[in-house]
Amino acid sequence: MKKITELVKKLLNNPLIINILSVGIITLIVKGLGFYKETLVASTIGLSELLDTFYIAILIPSFVQNVFVGSLKNLFIPNYLAEIKSTNKAGEFQSVSFIIITGMVVILSLLSILFVYFGLEFVFKGHNPLYYELIRMQFYIILPCLLIWGYSSLIGGLLEIDNKFIISSLTPIFASITTIICLVFFKEELRERVLAIGILSGSILGFLFLTGYSYSSKNLTLKHPVINSNIRVMIKQLPPKITSGFLTGINPFVDQFFAAQLVVGSVSAINYGIKIPQFIVGILILAIGNVLLPHFSKLTVENIEKAYQQLFKVLKLIFGSTLVVVVIGIYFSDEIVSFLFERNEFEAEDTLLVADLQRIVLIYVPFYLTTLVLVKFLTSINKNSFMAWVSLWNLILNIILNSILIKTIGIYGLVLSTTMVYIVSSLFYLGFTLKEFKKLKLNTN
Repeated sequence: MKKITELVKKLLNNPLIINILSVGIITLIVKGLGFYKETLVASTIGLSELLDTFYIAILIPSFVQNVFVGSLKNLFIPNYLAEIKSTNKAGEFQSVSFIIITGMVVILSLLSILFVYFGLEFVFKGHNPLYYELIRMQFYIILPCLLIWGYSSLIGGLLEIDNKFIISSLTPIFASITTIICLVFFKEELRERVLAIGILSGSILGFLFLTGYSYSSKNLTLKHPVINSNIRVMIKQLPPKITSGFLTGINPFVDQFFAAQLVVGSVSAINYGIKIPQFIVGILILAIGNVLLPHFSKLTVENIEKAYQQLFKVLKLIFGSTLVVVVIGIYFSDEIVSFLFERNEFEAEDTLLVADLQRIVLIYVPFYLTTLVLVKFLTSINKNSFMAWVSLWNLILNIILNSILIKTIGIYGLVLSTTMVYIVSSLFYLGFTLKEFKKLKLNTN
């Protein structure tokens, strides 16, 4: 007990652990409310055509956000830290970054509109006109979120650099609150628009919250934009980072494409099958990923060998602890799904399907999280070209496995394919990181 007490005290005196725990607790609250929102959606709407079309409608903006906006944010943090340490022209750097993200979002929004207008029937074949009409209607409501998410992402990055992780972690709670309000009080008035309007209104509130706080705390200090060497490094790293994010982010499109060829409700079934794993992963992504990127970015500048050593310790801790959670989740999968979702429109037959899908998805959670940590570390040392190549092979492997497995085991083949891809990917990333560490050791010796 004495040793355990000493270990706990030592951990609680570590600023990195404190930040991770703080963000983890806040994220647990945010994700808990978000999960309640999902149970409310399940009981109110069920595995229906409306829910299928909503997931497809939000898939495109989410894809742009995760791939392009997320790539810029991940590059913004290490290069902004380099800017502060060198010329310290923070305001100028911020202004250029906001200009880049505005231009990026405008161009990608126009491309998204073209895809939705001309490409839906080709990509998601075999549905009635109402199906495509529902997708387009919800998509146009959600589309303005792209610019809001882009600005919020950069402001959140500024707060994370300043160790204000709790504030940036609170932002997603607004979308959950507004969606719940729309479902409970305005479902009849909003009808098919209820979920899309809930997302849009929550995004606006979250952006206003972040902007107000960052401006009052003087984290947001926009000045006349100036392109300097640090900006050029960030822009140079953007193509491989976007390529990596694009090839990774397109995998959900591939899965949705194959799922849409199956019976109505398959898209929703897969989305509910990944709810619990996403809940676990979502908490740890924000708690670990958002803290580790600025942490590794600072540490690699000061002592890169120490950064590698910390990385390997974090990997062991994350893989071991999440493996325990995954085993428990797999064993009690039926009971978890039944307790959380089985009511009203969500029937016992749906529970059995979703629980089996969930078991397959849970297997990849430890591998996915270790990959996430490795990606954050490799981003901090600008190894984005390697990640682009891995993402390309992941996409090819996912398409091949989907094509084979969907013919033999149907909807289960889609999630099994994703699980296999994440496992293979994590091994690639780990092997490359170990190779880079050995190179470093040889050079220093």
